[in-house]
Amino acid sequence: MRLADSFRSERFGAVRIQELQRVIELDSGAVHDTGQPSLSAGSRVVPPEAMRAVESQMVIVVPCMNETRSVIEGVLSGIPHDCLIVLVSNSDRRPVDRYEIESQTLEQFCRLAGRSAVAVHQKDPGLAAAFKAAGMTELIGEDGLVRNGKGEAMLIGMAVAAMTGRKYLGYVDADNYVPGAVNEYCKAYAAGLYLAGSAYSMVRISWHSKPKLRDGRLFFSRKGRSSQITNEWLNKFLAEYSGFGTEVIATGNAGEHAMTLELGLKLRLAGGFAVEPYEYMDVFEQFGGVLESSDAEVMAGSVPILQIETRNPHFHDNKGEEHVQGMRMQALNVIYHSPVTLPSVRQAIVDFMISQGALQAGQEPPKERVYPPVASLDLELLYDGLDAEALSFRQFDGRASNGLPPAPPIERRAIPHHAI
Repeated sequence: MRLADSFRSERFGAVRIQELQRVIELDSGAVHDTGQPSLSAGSRVVPPEAMRAVESQMVIVVPCMNETRSVIEGVLSGIPHDCLIVLVSNSDRRPVDRYEIESQTLEQFCRLAGRSAVAVHQKDPGLAAAFKAAGMTELIGEDGLVRNGKGEAMLIGMAVAAMTGRKYLGYVDADNYVPGAVNEYCKAYAAGLYLAGSAYSMVRISWHSKPKLRDGRLFFSRKGRSSQITNEWLNKFLAEYSGFGTEVIATGNAGEHAMTLELGLKLRLAGGFAVEPYEYMDVFEQFGGVLESSDAEVMAGSVPILQIETRNPHFHDNKGEEHVQGMRMQALNVIYHSPVTLPSVRQAIVDFMISQGALQAGQEPPKERVYPPVASLDLELLYDGLDAEALSFRQFDGRASNGLPPAPPIERRAIPHHAI
């Protein structure tokens, strides 16, 4: 893959946000791997061998809720072969058990492709018991089950990824209608993580366009209705510290993103749709230098955040204006309540939310739920609980269909102790 080089970045303490890099070539041809990315006239080429090395250590988590079988099959087919798939479902189980359909689809895919995968349902009572035993009671709601929400599904996926012993974690939404776009996202993850060259790095995707039907023809919009608001306020946050206007952040609501697990295990994930913008705020809080950091190793180096604009258009389900407005307001809530947000930005957020009808005069934005880092979990107890009590927890291994010895994705004896 060939990416445009990134010449500028914004620093916030140890956090280094690279300007948006475009995918120039999806396939940059055969390149001899020297261990370093190839530089050529303002672009960087990541060799196929280097990308495959990252993919073989990557877990792709697919949060899913009531998507059709054909859409799920397309998403699965776009994930590179060497990546491990983790499906976290919150789909309806009555009157039709949609999770059972998803699970059967995943099992069949693994058998045909000779791949491994893990699946679990978010509302499984055994999953809730396992997380409670492992030390994260905050994830459990009043009904005794894991809370609803995308952030909660992503946290579950990260915990499962941590038990596999792999090094990298990526997220892909299940409502993507174009398998080629899914494949490009994953390839961009691998290229970006390779280029970052840091144990504490993140890659966030900015899609090339999001097509919409207008007056009987497709219009390829360049800006999302949620992301343009989130990006604007995250950039205002940075500008208030530096004194210079900036538009460096282009991925505030990036559902498709990846990171090293060493960074991921340190992050505190927010619930619901606040999860993606809060990842920015959390790295600013932990590694921005405004608050005292407990992690001298990270502060002595850097936390690179690469933003990559892909080539494929992003076709997905239109969930309506109410859904978009909710995403916008949840993003503003986490910026407002962050201890590193300056008072002038807080007041501007309140004024904006009042103008949008999301707040009444004199009200304060609500707080979003924020969970402890996955590193606080006892992963051995989590696995034991999943294995013993979570009836929806399933491991698929299609290697036997290719004549290879079976190798379940997770084994208790292989759980990395350093992650606990």
